[in-house]
Amino acid sequence: MIQYTLKCDQGHRTDSWFQSAKAYDALERGGHLSCALCGSGKISKALMAPRVNAAAKDGSLPEPVLQNPSSEVEKALSELRQKVESTSDYVGDRFAAEARAMHAGEKPERSIYGEARLDQAKALIEEGVPLMPLPFRPKQKLT
Repeated sequence: MIQYTLKCDQGHRTDSWFQSAKAYDALERGGHLSCALCGSGKISKALMAPRVNAAAKDGSLPEPVLQNPSSEVEKALSELRQKVESTSDYVGDRFAAEARAMHAGEKPERSIYGEARLDQAKALIEEGVPLMPLPFRPKQKLT
């Protein structure tokens, strides 16, 4: 895996992971890259300095994409992330089971967030379980 900082023609910068430098080149040649913030297809690698990520005391890795939000959209996403993380319980890949149990009254209701596969999310929606996708990935935990 390799991480690149990408820059679009509108000046947005985001970090993204690729399987290899060759994989990035193939995606770029095929026109399969776009800005995560504005959707522009005019993407290039930005100048980068090597970085060593140190894990926090809780074992989580730092969030590279919105560390220093520069636009109003990035600031809003950063604020949303902080609100979700401070007011909700992270349940990881148990999201579907936890949401279903709360909806069925088997567990007390509370605000949760985590990961679910697309088929799991569709099944929850069909069952009437209220949910919404978040515009960011939960921070990774080491362990």
